[in-house]
Amino acid sequence: MGKTRYLEQSILDDLGEKMVFVGGPRQVGKTTLGDNLSKRFKSAYYSWDKRTDRIKALRGEWPSDVELLVLDEFHKQGKWKSWIKGEYDTNKTRYKILFTGSARLDAYRRGGDSLMGRYHYYRLHPFSESELLSSRQQAAPGRELQFTGSKEAQDHFERLFKFGGFPEPLFKGREAALRRWHNERTERLFKEDVRDLTRIMDIGNMSLLADLLPERVGSILSVNSLSQDVQVNFRTAENWLQALEQFYYCFRVPPYSSKKILSVRKEKKLYLWDWSQVASDANKLENIVASHLLKYCHGLYDVHGWKAELFFLRDHSGREVDFLVALDGKPWFCVEVKLNDKAVSGNIHFYREKLGIPFCYQVVAAANHDTTTGGVRCLSVAKFLTAFV
Repeated sequence: MGKTRYLEQSILDDLGEKMVFVGGPRQVGKTTLGDNLSKRFKSAYYSWDKRTDRIKALRGEWPSDVELLVLDEFHKQGKWKSWIKGEYDTNKTRYKILFTGSARLDAYRRGGDSLMGRYHYYRLHPFSESELLSSRQQAAPGRELQFTGSKEAQDHFERLFKFGGFPEPLFKGREAALRRWHNERTERLFKEDVRDLTRIMDIGNMSLLADLLPERVGSILSVNSLSQDVQVNFRTAENWLQALEQFYYCFRVPPYSSKKILSVRKEKKLYLWDWSQVASDANKLENIVASHLLKYCHGLYDVHGWKAELFFLRDHSGREVDFLVALDGKPWFCVEVKLNDKAVSGNIHFYREKLGIPFCYQVVAAANHDTTTGGVRCLSVAKFLTAFV
């Protein structure tokens, strides 16, 4: 059995009520998760990529002696929503259904009837520091974050920082394996996912656009500038970015809007699901923090129903703080990421006062650092990341 993932128990609990959909990046561990869950039941596994599985599933030819049906990548079927709705409505008293896919199953539209009320949706993220530590932080929305510092936490952070959070390169721990994995993952993304699930024809230039994104991590993304670099129009570049977001290649963080500050409204900051692709240490550090915060927000929403959202702070004067986590639209805590600077940023104090942010943090790469100045806690990133799922 593979390593137990952080969502496993929640999915088990929900399978007794409705279908469970699990989305996430290619090679993040969805198949392993499905295998682990299938061992809890008498189950049958069907992969869209296997022709015999595909034919049996689409015909509704299910074994009579199983409890759980695991359906992998069946969102590639043109009218998958209508099909799975019919199968669920017919068989919901007989089978539990786990549906996994590498596109956003909650947002992807290929036609079909609404599935509202028939499924719970989870987003499976790469491994994080707490998950490697097998530490399960209790959800405490609105309260001060709790940290645990240890040599083990620092070791896990250094491994994650270098190899990313995807299982294969992370656990192999070799640079050559990481480079090969990058190449294979990118090739399969464009030659299989983009080709099979979109109407995008110019895959060559879309791949070029993706190649330009790692150097833009942590910056406010100008789609105009990106479209000029790739020599396509704005709408095309934006459509390609949205497709890359649907396939969990990248994500964008919006600015927080409040009447208390003259915040920017349209610009978003860009990050990658696989931060190991980022060359600059400073930008990679910001990306790994962004990924941990996004995983935490998604977990609070998917598992517990809390509306936690990730933003950044920037006003028209250019004052910026890297991240703000809001709960039901109200500031909960902000985070500024610095590679080496342990002097607390004045921008944190500015927004703390203006927005009434309850908890403020500055994180740095240096190990074993933890001080508090003027109500702002400055601590090592390895210790900071232990607060999350």
